[in-house]
Formats: sequence, structure tokens, C-alpha cells
Amino acid sequence: MGQFAECIYTDQADIALLEARAAQLPDEAKVELVLIDGSKLQGVVSVRPTVQMFRDNDGDEGINGIVRIDDAADPAQAHYLWLDEILEVHRAGTA
Repeated sequence: MGQFAECIYTDQADIALLEARAAQLPDEAKVELVLIDGSKLQGVVSVRPTVQMFRDNDGDEGINGIVRIDDAADPAQAHYLWLDEILEVHRAGTA
């Protein structure tokens, strides 16, 4: 995915929230995600995401993370989402 992110976080509370979000997305979990734009996505977590260091467009360093979700309706379709785009995670079992 590269080393750049549109949004990065340096505040400890924000980083803790991203880490908690990553913990809600274990390998092979079936999930329904509610995104910050109000849309929903159902699928399977490919691999538990981790928070990582990225740079923003200004070159500043901060934390974010990416998760791959294999679409429930079309498993060949993969969605790559930034952790800060996810508002809610609803678990529906494992694949």
C-alpha cells in the first residue's frame, strides 16, 4: 500500500482507538463494517491489520492502518480500508 496516508494520527487517544479497531478485526472474521460515510460493507478479514507508521502529504509522520476485507457477495473482490474510515465493527463469526 505504500508509506503514505491521507490521514495520520499522533495523539495517544487516537492511536489507542486505531489499535482497538485493529483488535476487533482478527484473521478470518466475518464482519459487517459501518464506515464513516454511512455505508456498510460485509466480508471476511483477510489478515488482522496492524497500526503502522505512515507519512502524510506534508511529510509528517503518524499512525494509521489498513485492513483487507474480502467482499461477502463476491469473495474475489477485495476492499482495502484505512482503520480510521471504520466507524463500527459487527462480528458475524469466522470464515
